[in-house]
Amino acid sequence: MRALITGGTRGIGLACCRLFLRMGYEVTATYSSDEEAVRAARGELPEVTFVRADAADEGAMRRVFDGIPSLDVLVNNAGIDFFAQVQDMAYADYRRVMDVNMGGAFLAVKFAVPRMLSRGGAIVNVSSIWGVTGGSCESVYSASKGAMIAFTKALAKELAPAVRVNAVAPGAIDTAMNAGYSEEERREIEGRIPLGRFGTPDEVAQAVYFLAACRYVTGQVLGVDGGGI
Repeated sequence: MRALITGGTRGIGLACCRLFLRMGYEVTATYSSDEEAVRAARGELPEVTFVRADAADEGAMRRVFDGIPSLDVLVNNAGIDFFAQVQDMAYADYRRVMDVNMGGAFLAVKFAVPRMLSRGGAIVNVSSIWGVTGGSCESVYSASKGAMIAFTKALAKELAPAVRVNAVAPGAIDTAMNAGYSEEERREIEGRIPLGRFGTPDEVAQAVYFLAACRYVTGQVLGVDGGGI
C-alpha cells in the first residue's frame, strides 16, 4: 500500500507520515521549500520519500505523480495561512492562498485519480474549522478551506464507488501555523474549547487515518476541534 501526503515535513503532515508508515504504508511526502524541516523529517523518518514540489506548481506535481507506480491514499495537507483584514490584503496574497490551499488539492486529485480508479483508494483533504465557521482576519484562508469542503463533497459523489473522499476540519492544533499566539491569546482560545486544550498533530493524523481506512464513509467532514472554538 502506498500513501502520498502533501506538506509532509511538519505538523499534521509529518504526523500523518509517521502514522501511515507505522500502519504498513510506503509513504511519499511533498514539501515546498523548507530544507531545514525536510532534513529533520528525513532524519526522523528515513523510510519516507520526501520530494520537493510546490503544491500549486502543475509541472512539479505532475512529476511527483509520474514517480509513483501506484497509489492507495492521498492526503491533501499542504497549505498556507494569511492573517490580515481583507482590505489590507493584496490580490497577489489572495491568489497565493487560494492557489496553494485549493489549487494544490485540485492538482493532487487530478493526478491521483487516474491511478486510483481501477484499484480503489481514498482521498482525505485537510480543511479547517474556519472552513466551516469562518475566522476573523482569515477570510481568504477560510474561503480556501470552505472551498475544499465543497470540493470534498462533490468529489465523493463523482468518484464513488471506486474512490472515497473525506475531509478533516482541525481546530486549534499545536502546529507552527498556530505558534504565534501569545500565552494570553492561547489561554483565551483554550477557554472557548470544550475539551480545554489545543489538539496535537497526532490526534489529527488519527482522524485522517480513520477516514482513509473506513470503507463505508465518504463525503464527510470530521471536525477534530475539541468540541469547537
